[in-house]
Amino acid sequence: MRPRSREFDVLIVGAGVIGVVMASVLLARKLCTPGRVAVIANRFAAPPAADADWDLRVFALSRASERLLKICGIWDRLPANRVFPYERMCVWDALGTATGPGALHFDCAQIGEPNLGYIVDGGALQWQCLEAARTLGVVLIEGGVAGVVAADDAVTLRLDDGRESRASLLAAADGTDSKVRDLLGIDTAGHAYHQDALVALVRTAVPHAKTAWQRFLHTGPVAFLPLNDGRCSIVWSVERSEADRLRSLDPEAFGAALTAASGEVLGQCTLASKLAAFPLKLQYAVDYARPRAVLLGDAAHVVHPLAGQGLNLGLLDCAALAEVLADAGGADNFGDMKSLRRYERWRRSENLIAAAALDGLERLFSQSDALSAGLRTAGLSTVARMPSLKRRFAQRALGLAGDVPEFLKAV
Repeated sequence: MRPRSREFDVLIVGAGVIGVVMASVLLARKLCTPGRVAVIANRFAAPPAADADWDLRVFALSRASERLLKICGIWDRLPANRVFPYERMCVWDALGTATGPGALHFDCAQIGEPNLGYIVDGGALQWQCLEAARTLGVVLIEGGVAGVVAADDAVTLRLDDGRESRASLLAAADGTDSKVRDLLGIDTAGHAYHQDALVALVRTAVPHAKTAWQRFLHTGPVAFLPLNDGRCSIVWSVERSEADRLRSLDPEAFGAALTAASGEVLGQCTLASKLAAFPLKLQYAVDYARPRAVLLGDAAHVVHPLAGQGLNLGLLDCAALAEVLADAGGADNFGDMKSLRRYERWRRSENLIAAAALDGLERLFSQSDALSAGLRTAGLSTVARMPSLKRRFAQRALGLAGDVPEFLKAV
C-alpha cells in the first residue's frame, strides 16, 4: 500500500546550518506553526563529545548572522568557549609587510562596534541549530530525496523509501551538489579554482591579539582566525599539487612552511590538530526559483573563502526569504511565483556582487607581476587613507550595509 502523504507549509531539504536556520526562523517569526515545517536529510548531526576540541570547521559570523541566530533562539545556546569575538583584522600583500603600505587594518573601535564578528565552532553551531529547531517544533525527517513534483496548489517530495510529503513551498538547502537543484532542472555556472583550502588548528609564538590575519600570496591567501584559547584556526588556499605536498609533510615541516607563508607575522607556527583539505570553486545557480521551490545557501551560490562570507551569505538568504514570505499573506501563498521571483532578484543580485568581488580579489592577488603588485599596493593604501571607505567595507562585511532584511536591522 502506498504510504500516506504528510502535509506541511514548508519542506526544507538539507540539515546543515542554512536549512535548519531557515526552518527555525519561519517558526520564530510565527510565519508557520509548530509541526508545519519539516527538514529532510540523509542524516542529522550528532552532539559534540563533552571533551571535544574545536572543530576544524569554524565560521566567521557577521553581526547580521548573530542577530538572525538570536531571533531563532540559537545564539544563547552556543557554549561560551566555542564563540570568540575578534576586534581587529589585518590584510596585507605578500610583497609588503603587515605594517607597511601594502597592508589594511580594521578595528571595531573605528566603526563604533564591540567587535568585527565572531569565530564560532562549526560542530557546536550545527548541533545547537538542531536543538533550537526541535524546541521550536520543526519536524525532522530522515531519508534521501528521490523525486520532486510541483503542481498548482502544492509541491510533493518523494523519498527513496516511497514516503511522500506535500507543502506549499520547497526550499533546497542541500549544499554544493544539490540533488533538489538537479531535480528542479536548474543549471549552474562558474569555474574551479584548482586550489584546495587547508584547514587546521595551530599554535603561534606571538599572541593573535584578538585579530584575524590574512596574507595574500600569489598562490592563494593564508588566514589565521583567532580562538579563545590562544590558538588560531587556519585556512590556507594553495594549488592542488602544493596542497598534496603540504599534507605529506610531518608536523614540524608543515609548521615551518606555514610560518614562512605567513611572513612570520605570528612567529613560529605549530600544528595543533590534524590537517584537512577541501576543493575550492566559484559556482552559482542560473535561477534561484522554480514553481513552489527556491534555493538557499551553497545550493544557490559557492564563493571563495578568502573573506569568510559563505555562511553569512546563506544566512542572509534565509532572512530574505523569511521577509518575502512574511509579505505573502499566509502559508497558502508561500508558493506564489511573484514572491519567489522577488526573493530570487534580491538574493541573486546581492550574492553575485559578493561572488564577483571575491573572485576579482582572488585573481588580482594571484598575479605576481610588477604591475599587479603596484595596483594592489596602491589600492590598499588608498583604502587605508580613507576612513569612510574602510568603515563602509567593514559595515558591509558585518551585514550592516547593503540590502539587508528589515527585521535584522531592528534587532
